[in-house]
Amino acid sequence: MTYFENRQPLVADIFSRYPDSPQGRRSALMPLLREVQDAEGFVSESRMAEIAALCGTTATEVRSVMSFYSTYHTVPTGRYHLQVCSTLMCALAGSDELWDHLVETLDVQPGEVSADGRFSVQKVECLGSCGTAPMMQINDDGYYENVGPGKCARILESLRNDLQPLPDNPVPVTVGADGRQVLASGQAVGSSVTGLHRLPGQAGGDA
Repeated sequence: MTYFENRQPLVADIFSRYPDSPQGRRSALMPLLREVQDAEGFVSESRMAEIAALCGTTATEVRSVMSFYSTYHTVPTGRYHLQVCSTLMCALAGSDELWDHLVETLDVQPGEVSADGRFSVQKVECLGSCGTAPMMQINDDGYYENVGPGKCARILESLRNDLQPLPDNPVPVTVGADGRQVLASGQAVGSSVTGLHRLPGQAGGDA
């Protein structure tokens, strides 16, 4: 049985969000991918082909879209999928050392799942937490920030007991009505949209 065969109301709801056109059907590709991955943990070749048929495209294009986003997986992941930001700012702050510690401690490489089924690892692009590097994200949950060797050991020990620690910051990050980011501590950071003003020469601004 295909995944969406007995989920026609769900498929209809997803397609209803987009124009009734070939381009509109292709726009439904990403929510269909997310639906499969949330249910099965990854998107297999057969699921790619099924989604391609629904969207009127090819499995190659579906895989191409998936390859652009580290959030989609083509192979099974562990119960706890550990994602380490690998961009330059995090690398300078110690993310390479965090990565080495994880793969050595867990004895797992990208694309693999640990023998107990708990852990998989992945390097990802910028997670937008440069000021709290080195950091990692577990599954699609929050950010674990300033992760040194001691903190990493405590997190892994908790996960081995299937007790996931609360993240330092939730995902998505909360943004207040004034446009300022709100940290998990309740602290508002950044500038308010009320402080914005037009540049000289813009329409409605100063001549």
